[in-house]
Amino acid sequence: MVVWSPEKTMEWCVVGEDDGVVSKKSRRNGMATRKVIGVKLRRPPWITNTQAPSMASSLRFALFSGVSSTRSDRTLPNFKLFRYRNSLSVRCSGGEPSSSPAMAAGGSDFDAKAFRHNLTRSDNYNRKGFGHKKEALELMSQEYFSDIIKTLKENNYEYTWGNVTVKLAEAYGFCWGVERAIQIAYEAKIQFPDKKTWITNEIIHNPTVNKRLEEMEVKDVPIEDGSKLFDVVDNGDVVILPAFGAAVEEMVTLSNKKVQIVDTTCSWVSKVWNMVDKHKKGGYTSIIHGKYGHEETIATASFAGKYVIVKNMGEATYVCDYILGGQLKGSSSTREAFLEKFKSAISRGFDPDKDLVKTGVANQTTMLKGETEEIGKLLERTMMQKFGERQDAMYKLVDDKIDLMLVVGGWNSSNTSHLQEIAEERGIPSYWIDSEKRIGPGNRIAYKLMHGEYVEKENWLPKGPITIGVTSGASTPDKVVGDALMKGEREREGSCEKHIKFKRTRGAISATHLQLRWT
Repeated sequence: MVVWSPEKTMEWCVVGEDDGVVSKKSRRNGMATRKVIGVKLRRPPWITNTQAPSMASSLRFALFSGVSSTRSDRTLPNFKLFRYRNSLSVRCSGGEPSSSPAMAAGGSDFDAKAFRHNLTRSDNYNRKGFGHKKEALELMSQEYFSDIIKTLKENNYEYTWGNVTVKLAEAYGFCWGVERAIQIAYEAKIQFPDKKTWITNEIIHNPTVNKRLEEMEVKDVPIEDGSKLFDVVDNGDVVILPAFGAAVEEMVTLSNKKVQIVDTTCSWVSKVWNMVDKHKKGGYTSIIHGKYGHEETIATASFAGKYVIVKNMGEATYVCDYILGGQLKGSSSTREAFLEKFKSAISRGFDPDKDLVKTGVANQTTMLKGETEEIGKLLERTMMQKFGERQDAMYKLVDDKIDLMLVVGGWNSSNTSHLQEIAEERGIPSYWIDSEKRIGPGNRIAYKLMHGEYVEKENWLPKGPITIGVTSGASTPDKVVGDALMKGEREREGSCEKHIKFKRTRGAISATHLQLRWT
């Protein structure tokens, strides 16, 4: 399981679950390490080995940066309602949707994780049941138990009736997350027999179970023109969130209405939410392997910042090919074509030219595990090809004896900003310009620092012998670099052509990495 950031050279992370221990392997500059970062979530004791959690085998990708949060009062603030997707929105009688950017999808000021953290500690929220586990499991056994399946299990998953032999897969049927969700829903009806009870989506994708909840008078929140009509839900009603989870916007609405929230979200799903939240806080774009119209993926996207949802390997390849400018498959998608293709599967305001530089991978937990693994590997290779070798060359260059760096590339280029960052971190005077026009008369230069601060400096090229390192961003033509060098020497003194010695470092991709010595 891989996350990739071009900020650090040749760094990758793999999350593994071996013998219940979750560990992180990482490699940087040829050195490999392994660090235990947690333990695997155990299934409840009432689930047998044959009901091993299928959701648990799905992959969850994350960044490994700490996220802090503070516990607040059990009473939640009254958030305003807002719209979050073109395909689905929520509506209630509490007022018009808010236009506040903090509450808009992908809004940087609204902390979805912090909100949910507070919600789970409020008095009107429950996700652990109501003490009626025994009665709930008895009802479930009566309604969903099969003598035939019991016979197969008792006979090593194989049994012959007459001349027909049936073999049962050792892992099948209800995963623990589904069984838990049904159990808690049943407990809610036992706890609140006379209260009106709603559910925001099908609790699971099974008509038998959903029909049974309907017979127990658990009503679906109605949908009209793609919008859920939460105005039918009254203060004091019970609302069940299904195993796939619910979008954070729906949680805000229900919290404001002071209903009793019964959350049956699978724990593996909520772990994915935590991970895309880390992507968001770290400035990463989440590549979500899932179906954009699926309830779980909608919920996951609501916790993300920038995101692209890819349904399969083909769509993931399209994204990676765009990152590489057509080098992967020889095609060259335009920005407009990209936005059209993923118009229902990207975050609001998504710009593929800016938002595909730092990426993390997450998934809908019911997608094919193997395909998610392949998407992660493809993204890792893509980001290494796009950014890794260029940054390796930059690290090698700054390790040489140089007096200053000249970084040439667009000021809106994220990958160029990271090249500038490498030099600044090493304490080397570095000048990031977008063209030779930034070099002016009198040996002056106008440049930017890694975070975008604009600076002007005189006599940036000192007299006497000097060694300058030069690099350029992924979209910078060699001519722009050459023009900057020539103009810098003309403005300093003498002719650049008579005094330059070139040394090209290995690993450059579509960019010039060289060392100059002016004497």
